[in-house]
Amino acid sequence: MPIKIYQRGDGRHYRGSVAGRRLRGSTGTTDKALAQRIAAETEARAWRRHLDGPKAHLTMAQAAIAYRQADKPTRFLAKIEDHWRDTRVAEITPEAIRRSAVQLYPRAAGATRNRQVIVPTQAIINHAAELGWCSPIKVRRFPVEAKTKRPATREWVEAFSAHASPHLAALAVFMFGTGARIGEAVALRWQHIDLDAGISTIRVTKPTPWERTAHLPPRLVAALANIPSNRKPGELVFGYAGRGSVKGPWDAAVKRAGIERLTPHSCRHGFATAMLHGGFDVKTVAERGGWKDPSVVLRTYAHALQDPTVTDALFGTNPTQKPRSKRPSDGMKRRKDG
Repeated sequence: MPIKIYQRGDGRHYRGSVAGRRLRGSTGTTDKALAQRIAAETEARAWRRHLDGPKAHLTMAQAAIAYRQADKPTRFLAKIEDHWRDTRVAEITPEAIRRSAVQLYPRAAGATRNRQVIVPTQAIINHAAELGWCSPIKVRRFPVEAKTKRPATREWVEAFSAHASPHLAALAVFMFGTGARIGEAVALRWQHIDLDAGISTIRVTKPTPWERTAHLPPRLVAALANIPSNRKPGELVFGYAGRGSVKGPWDAAVKRAGIERLTPHSCRHGFATAMLHGGFDVKTVAERGGWKDPSVVLRTYAHALQDPTVTDALFGTNPTQKPRSKRPSDGMKRRKDG
């Protein structure tokens, strides 16, 4: 049925169908000639959409909505959505995405632009591609200066703990002793802890739900037991609402201790570095620390395996790096705990 104009209330509306799809709505005007033009343009757009397919008309706003509805990570989406708005995805090129990163973060380093613009923008479009709405896209990343991770040591953690509250001290020991990320640690609740068995269930909900079981060394059990708490199942173990609420108390404890300023994530780095120095293979470190891909551990913490003095062991001299037959010196032990 061709689109027709009709009077309704104080304005003119249209209704009809194009390629089996019903169209109806308000023209937003009382002028008959203008209403007819608006209806004609609406009909033309409907025909183009039918002939070209949805790929030609998908907007970034629509793709972002679908991405959010799929419960994907949303941490950096707001600026990206405001930048592109209703831009058609078909018009967004890899180079345009790189330019948007510079516009959104003009003073940021390449790593920030990659993490906060290129990765999430590419993820939105590629999610829409998985739904069959558009073609996938691949964007060249900005160069990133490689930096050696600054790991916390057992001595640093102990010095920090001596000047931190019981909650904060236990948090640092927990991340160093299990390799937990700060987000995983602050989300931990008492039902995830079994002090008698010496294990903890560390859960991740996004982007893909999964969990792992971590062994709790005696030093860590003692730190957890020292937290003032009634240990109700729904209560947060460390008492912090999120990672953002840790920064202030953390920096204050570092200052009181008079030690090098390291971030909470340095405790996770310390876990990996200490385990590798302790002689544990990369696969074991990845499993115990929650890295899904052992190659990530190898790429990120290769410095822990690059001690040139290991060859001294050929002539009976003790190397700086311990051989694999010896146990780690930081109290961490192998244990089959799931």
